[in-house]
Amino acid sequence: MTETLSTVRPAVLGRDRALLTGGVLAGPMFVVSALAQGATRDGFDFRRHPVSVLSVGDLGWIQIATFLATGALCVGAAVASRRRTGSTWLPRLLVLWGAGLMAAGVFSADPADGFPAGTPRGAGQISVHGGLHFLAAAVAFGSLIAATVVAARRAARAGRRIAAGLSLLTGLFFAVAWVGLMAGPGPAAMVAFGLAVTAGWVWVTAVFVGSLRRGG
Repeated sequence: MTETLSTVRPAVLGRDRALLTGGVLAGPMFVVSALAQGATRDGFDFRRHPVSVLSVGDLGWIQIATFLATGALCVGAAVASRRRTGSTWLPRLLVLWGAGLMAAGVFSADPADGFPAGTPRGAGQISVHGGLHFLAAAVAFGSLIAATVVAARRAARAGRRIAAGLSLLTGLFFAVAWVGLMAGPGPAAMVAFGLAVTAGWVWVTAVFVGSLRRGG
C-alpha cells in the first residue's frame, strides 16, 4: 500500500505541474495570437474592433481555436491549483473564466463595423450565437473580476499587501474598462479594454505561477 501511494503521488504532482504550466502559457498564447491576427487581418483595427470579432471570416478558426485552447488550459490549471493549494473559491472562479472563454469560442461574435472586409460600418445586428457570445464573455469577465477580489482578500490576510493591492487594481481596471466599453465603444474605450484584458491575463498567469511554486 505504501509503495502504491509513493508511486501515485509523484504521478499526480507531475500531472498538476503540467496542467499549471499550461495555465501559465495560456495568457501569452492568447495575447500573441490576438496581436498577430489584429496586425495581419484585413480591415481589423484595435481602436474599433474587439478581439472577439477575429472569430469571423475565413481565418476566424484561428481565434476560435485560441479561445478554446486557452480556456481549456485555464480550466485544467485551476483544477490543479485547487489540489495544490487547498484554495476553493479562487480555482472555481478561474474555472468559470476558462469555461467562459471556451463558450466564447463555441458561440462566435457577429461581424461588426467593417470587419471582416465588406461588412457594413456600424454595430450591426446581434444574432442568437452573437448574443450567447456576449453572455459567455460576461461570465468570463465577471468571474475574473470576482477572482481578483478573492485573491486580494487572501493576500491581505496573509500580510502580502503588495499582492493584495495589485489584485484589486487589476480587477478595478478591468471592471472600469468593461463598463466604459459598454457605455460607449469609442477608440479610447476599445483600447483601454484591450489593455485591461492584457492586464487580466498577466494576473491569471501570475496566479498560476504562484500555484506552480507551491506544493512541491
